[in-house]
Amino acid sequence: MSSPVEPANDTHATSGTGRSVRFRVSRFKQGDRKPHYQEYAVEVAPETTVLDALTAIRRDQDPTLILRHSCYHASCGTCGMRVNDTEVLACVTEVTELGGGPVKVDPIANQRLVADLVTDMVDFYDKFTAVDQPLVRGSDAIPAATVPPGVPGFTRFENCIECGLCLSACPIVATDPRYLGPAGLAAAQRVLEEPREADAFSVLRLTDDPQAAWRCHLAFECTAVCPSNVDPAGAIMFLRRRLASDRVKSIFGSGWRP
Repeated sequence: MSSPVEPANDTHATSGTGRSVRFRVSRFKQGDRKPHYQEYAVEVAPETTVLDALTAIRRDQDPTLILRHSCYHASCGTCGMRVNDTEVLACVTEVTELGGGPVKVDPIANQRLVADLVTDMVDFYDKFTAVDQPLVRGSDAIPAATVPPGVPGFTRFENCIECGLCLSACPIVATDPRYLGPAGLAAAQRVLEEPREADAFSVLRLTDDPQAAWRCHLAFECTAVCPSNVDPAGAIMFLRRRLASDRVKSIFGSGWRP
């Protein structure tokens, strides 16, 4: 006789654990004058994520709470938000890592607010269109593929998951909507590294603008919050070096070397 199957231990459970955490969630509906906070008590387990807690609130306490999510494993970028004033992906941010105090949850900043924790990403996507970079997700190199001679190894140029965290954290985007922004500039750098059929020269010229590569103040907040190691700040520094080198060569000739 076979033994009875033991029920699976759901380490992400948000009920029956006995440990209650208070959440202060930003609420906003069309027609409201401004957002306000609403508090909820949620029971959490050791590995409960912020997204687990928010979906539990919507399921068990308040079905009017609006949030956006999809993959649950930091691949789609749709659950980007600010938790305790820091840009994160809610699906991989564990509540126990946030301390014992109230957990404050806000939508990402510098985007048009739609409702509660959801923003309109159209402005974010427009930055990619401006640099002629299609929104194509990359993948790691095929394991059986052979690295060509002279190439140290394969590199992913499509790490961006379009979460918008870099724009939310950027202090320049907060004050200057004309700024091309870290995601758009990182996309421009990828075009230069791997042009495909894009007009790399036009993309480079686009970045040589007071509202593009030269507008960055080197806060590096975009790189600090990026969940996919895109390093937008590093991409901006690459663009500046390239632009500065091109200017020097235009003065001293193509034979000039730094």
